[in-house]
Amino acid sequence: MIRPSFVPPPEIRRWRDVARYRVDLIEARTAEKQRVEKLLEDAQIKLSVVASDIFGVSGRDDGRADRRATQPKALAQLARGRMRIKITELEEAFTGFFTDHHGFLLRKMLTRVATLSADIAELDAAIEEMVAPFVHTVKRLDEIPGLGAIGASAVIAEIGLDMTRFPTPAHLSS
Repeated sequence: MIRPSFVPPPEIRRWRDVARYRVDLIEARTAEKQRVEKLLEDAQIKLSVVASDIFGVSGRDDGRADRRATQPKALAQLARGRMRIKITELEEAFTGFFTDHHGFLLRKMLTRVATLSADIAELDAAIEEMVAPFVHTVKRLDEIPGLGAIGASAVIAEIGLDMTRFPTPAHLSS
């Protein structure tokens, strides 16, 4: 006889839908960030060579300053924190051929990244509400090295809380 397939309770299914949609939005945001980097490379602006995260605090300020993109010294001066010690390298990285075309596309891309980030934050808040009844379980799973609270939440959203559905660990992992 074939065992029935796993169908979690409604609250876990809703949680799973939100968690999966969050993953989709993170993928879309990552793709958009990669488009930004490609656009900057097309303009021969090599910001990623100097900054490990071009969307960090300094990188976001530099992106918003596209109207000054033809002025490498002015852009480099927008650096904050640890990036301040790399002013010379930043000036060199910002020396390129940034046109109005690049500026238009960059503004569109950065707006999309910001919109996706806001949507992800809303989903995070919704997931936090959904997790509330299961916070003890999430905290226990969070103790597993490398998993974290978001990962623990995703595990519960995917497999639920009733482990009796899985006769062996191999059944669960498959």
